[in-house]
Amino acid sequence: MDTARRRYVTVSALFWLPLGLAIAPQLLLFGERGMSLAAIAGFFAAHSLTAALLELPTGGLSDVVGRRAVLVAAGLLDLIAFTLGGLGTTAGALALGMAVKGAGRALSSGPAEAWYVDTVHAAAGSDADLRTGLARGGTATAGALAAGTLVGGALPWLLGLGPDPGAWLERTTSGLVIPLSVPALLAAALDIVFVVYVLTALPEPPRRSATLRDVLRGVPTTIAAGLRLGGGDTLVRRVLLSAAAAGGALAALELLTPGRAAALTGGAETGAVLYAGLACAGFLCSALGSHLAPRTAGLTGGSGRAVLWSLAAATAGILLLAATATFAGPAPAVLAVTGFALVYLGLGAAGPNENDLLHRRVTPTVRATALSVQSLALQLSCAVTGLAIGVLPTGPLPWLVGAATLTTGVLLWSHRVDAATQPEPLPAEVRSQ
Repeated sequence: MDTARRRYVTVSALFWLPLGLAIAPQLLLFGERGMSLAAIAGFFAAHSLTAALLELPTGGLSDVVGRRAVLVAAGLLDLIAFTLGGLGTTAGALALGMAVKGAGRALSSGPAEAWYVDTVHAAAGSDADLRTGLARGGTATAGALAAGTLVGGALPWLLGLGPDPGAWLERTTSGLVIPLSVPALLAAALDIVFVVYVLTALPEPPRRSATLRDVLRGVPTTIAAGLRLGGGDTLVRRVLLSAAAAGGALAALELLTPGRAAALTGGAETGAVLYAGLACAGFLCSALGSHLAPRTAGLTGGSGRAVLWSLAAATAGILLLAATATFAGPAPAVLAVTGFALVYLGLGAAGPNENDLLHRRVTPTVRATALSVQSLALQLSCAVTGLAIGVLPTGPLPWLVGAATLTTGVLLWSHRVDAATQPEPLPAEVRSQ
């Protein structure tokens, strides 16, 4: 179990570190390429909608052909996406890069966690503790995002110091590579490391080789089983709708915070540095929330109550961001930073407790599919909320849209949940795979 936990933590960190590198400069890079906020919202929608479209097929694919192959494909797609994002200069190229990244996101949304749960269950039985490993995986994910965001935000600024290697890059590449695009290209290189680690460190139990007929027959079956779980199980449905609530809040943070940082500092590169610091702090709060998830469940009386209070804290945070959107000065800035931290702390604590409940309700044959349904809910909400925010006037209103989605998440858990741990029965055709 310890070996599986370490490998799960490592693969989580390696996957999210490249994504962290690209977070801080991404929106500002699009702006430097001449894109409007509406166009940028469209790019994010292309990412989210592609991920949503592919979530269920790729989750089913993982359940049929294996976790490792799908993770490798996710890493390769991310490599292509970061290359397009770093070198693209037209709206078409940038939109394509975001869509490819969405495909990689869909492929990655369940296999690593499903591999960890399968491995633990095979070694220690279905009653083995999952929450600790899931919490550490969440902590590693948030920590990698924090480190990557800090480096990715500072790198363009550092390239402008001294002899200005950033200007040299721009001249020698005729504007193809600018300082803001360097973190994305570094992320593409790190994805090679991720792919190599997955191939060498994630052994899977022997399974029958999947033919094309197996995939075509098995994937739709597991998709249908996953959807039936969400439709017929109240507890699973709450977990899925909570992911949608989180997606709305994350859309507001990702779209609004970089521009707010750039406006405060007066420049794209300096704004990227400030946003990198904020995002790093946010991800560290998410890591802390994930680390405290088991303790939160113990203090509140179970995973369901822990989700309730965690989402309530996140809602309070985004309301603070809305309240300070039109004010300047030290006091509003402190309140805004506090709100930013609360959102990530709350979402970080909610995630492991939600997934602890989810994994006790599903079986291995649809585990990755169930995680993909969860990610699908988040991505769809993120896309719809992002498009709405892109056309709203600046001020508190866009933040309140994110707050409204989180409030629905809190209401979902306001009644005590059934903590039963028996999985839902599956159709005979799924059990026979």
